[in-house]
Amino acid sequence: MFYFENDVLKSDYLDGIEHFFTTRNYAPSLDGEGWGGVMPEQTHSDHVEYVDERLQYPDTDGLIITKSRQKIRLKFADCTPLLFYNPRTNTGAISHAGWRGTAQKIGVKTIEKMGGQAKDTIVVIGPAISLCCYEVSDDVKTKLLQTVKDTANLYNNCNVDLKAINARQLQEVGVEKIDICPYCTSCNNDLFYSYRKENGTMQRHFAVLQLP
Repeated sequence: MFYFENDVLKSDYLDGIEHFFTTRNYAPSLDGEGWGGVMPEQTHSDHVEYVDERLQYPDTDGLIITKSRQKIRLKFADCTPLLFYNPRTNTGAISHAGWRGTAQKIGVKTIEKMGGQAKDTIVVIGPAISLCCYEVSDDVKTKLLQTVKDTANLYNNCNVDLKAINARQLQEVGVEKIDICPYCTSCNNDLFYSYRKENGTMQRHFAVLQLP
């Protein structure tokens, strides 16, 4: 279940693990709050990297952390944030799943690259544009629905549910514990930035994660 705390959104699935989704009301600077510079150059790819000593991660839409106190952050405005934590291996990740990343199953690729068992991994799917507001072309709809065996309740006419499609992909590879955020970034534009609702805004909210 999701809940607000000091202008950020959290999931009780990850209580005890430092994580949050910023809102547009979040005033502090993440750099000022000590979240540092580990943020990839997101390009809607399916490329996932381990965080090491590098400061730059070009053409990367997923980051994996393995060391205690490591921190990562990715930016969003309608695309789907995927947070991962495996308590058995103390490994975490964040991936950026727009329609292109979802069509390339970036969430599944993140799970595979993390190396642990899918059934041991907790996944939190953050605020994103929802079925109610996400109309796509027939071609995009086909590409997205081809990524899952069971397409039930994932679309309505020309609208698709990116959060649910990502969840279905992960369930089909064995992930058992998934918390899906109910907030639509377009409907709840007072809380989150929306690329579609705001005609291509350059503003972004963030998903952040730190290992214990």
